[in-house]
Amino acid sequence: MIRVLAGAGALALIVGGDAPPAAVRSVAAGPPVAAVTYSAPVAGPLRVLRLFDPPTTPYGPGHRGVDLELTVLVVRSAAAGVVSFAGPVAGRGVVVVRHADGIATEYEPVRPAVAAGELVRSGQPIGRLEGGHTGCPSARCLHWGARRGAAYVDPLALLRPLGPVRLLPWPRDG
Repeated sequence: MIRVLAGAGALALIVGGDAPPAAVRSVAAGPPVAAVTYSAPVAGPLRVLRLFDPPTTPYGPGHRGVDLELTVLVVRSAAAGVVSFAGPVAGRGVVVVRHADGIATEYEPVRPAVAAGELVRSGQPIGRLEGGHTGCPSARCLHWGARRGAAYVDPLALLRPLGPVRLLPWPRDG
């Protein structure tokens, strides 16, 4: 599927139904969206315990990220960026990293090893897992979320590379 999005003076092309927000490319007027390469926030194979389940309304039920079971306690930044928040929220440690493509990735519950305003590299340790959280069946459970503005996106989609773009002719009626 190909979708064309317009806004803020830019025209963007998204290829594929599951295309990650990182796949947005500027094709007309306006500043280009930076290309960012994401990697998993944990070492080793990913063990997903709970998938992304977007709410149907802004305050509706859902799961605004994925839960990952960790075999190591070190949590890493999924891509280079700037730490916009590192501290407690409702009694749990949270780290938020803003990336050049407009995505913000969130990690919890972690004991931050970084501070707000700090530049981080892709794969750089940003904290240490502090147990699990409600709704996760493992004692070593990281909640990894991603947002573009106020809209939550599936963080696993950030790991899927965008394939080659092929423009096809639009079929004509008649």
